[in-house]
Amino acid sequence: MINGNLKATYAADERVLNNSYKQAFVYGTMLALAFFAAFANEYMILIACKMGILLIAVVGVNILTGYTGLVSLGHGAFVALGAYTVTMLDNGLTGIIPNQFMFFVVVPIAIAVTALIGVLVGLPSLRVKGLYLAVATLAANFIVIFLIEQDAFAPWTGGVVGIDTPDANLLGWVLDTNREMFILISVVAFTSLLAAQNLIRTRVGRAFIAIRDRDYSAEILGISLLRYKLTSFALSAAYCGLAGAMFAFFYSRILPEQFELDLSLELVAALIVGGMGRTMGPVFGVMVIVMMPEVIKVFAAYFTGGDAASARYISPLQEIAFGLLLVFFLLKEPLGINHITDRILRAANRWPFARG
Repeated sequence: MINGNLKATYAADERVLNNSYKQAFVYGTMLALAFFAAFANEYMILIACKMGILLIAVVGVNILTGYTGLVSLGHGAFVALGAYTVTMLDNGLTGIIPNQFMFFVVVPIAIAVTALIGVLVGLPSLRVKGLYLAVATLAANFIVIFLIEQDAFAPWTGGVVGIDTPDANLLGWVLDTNREMFILISVVAFTSLLAAQNLIRTRVGRAFIAIRDRDYSAEILGISLLRYKLTSFALSAAYCGLAGAMFAFFYSRILPEQFELDLSLELVAALIVGGMGRTMGPVFGVMVIVMMPEVIKVFAAYFTGGDAASARYISPLQEIAFGLLLVFFLLKEPLGINHITDRILRAANRWPFARG
């Protein structure tokens, strides 16, 4: 029976992949992604790209809500800011910066812009928390979408009709197919997940967790609530800005309605279903949230024989299933799918001595 993992040095204990199980999982995942990119059909690639983009954003929400304990219902606005910033910068800098270097200029700027806006949106967290903070961030979501839709900014944002987005150009390699974009999105999502895992093991990450568990006690211990709450908002917004950049490069056109309240709720729902405050929580949550509508479509097509008239019932059915899923996890398994898998793995680790 495995009781622990021997660490001979501090450096070995500080590594993210500090045991053979984690190393096997990470390397196996990399191999599986490469195999998937080579042999999956276009439909599966499309779904996987959606998962990857959503995963990056949910990891950002996890930093703020799961690790720092600050509830936000406005992260869809940060995704919008990332998408629109990348698009507007690409249009404005065309002819000034060579196209093969544009990606490496506009994406970091978009991340920086969303991080800065995240700090501004996070200012209310210094005075309010819980439901009041959620309402404050929700207001920020409405404000951002409202500004994007205004005719005054339409020359840059496209207004309510949206704006065409550029193709990603990596040093002359133009990613103009879903399969090529899947490679980029999977690399970015995988790296983002590992970076978030490493962040939580640092001084900053431990400060986030201390604030989540008891902010007054954390302040007494010398943790600056001003500094770390705003840092958490900035990092969380930056992740969503990165997701927005991938969103803009993946879709040929972006519209304000794509980033409204539904997206913010979807991000929070994915985190609740997967498990807050855990590295793999966003992964499990995104898989369920993205695949649930697809599974409903398959079953609906099977039971109705593909009748076109029945298609109007699919959308309400998806919303009902979405709500039931949230209620189930909030009541029966508030720690999410990640906690379920933890119990299964612990039981398997102790077999044949496991009980229940």
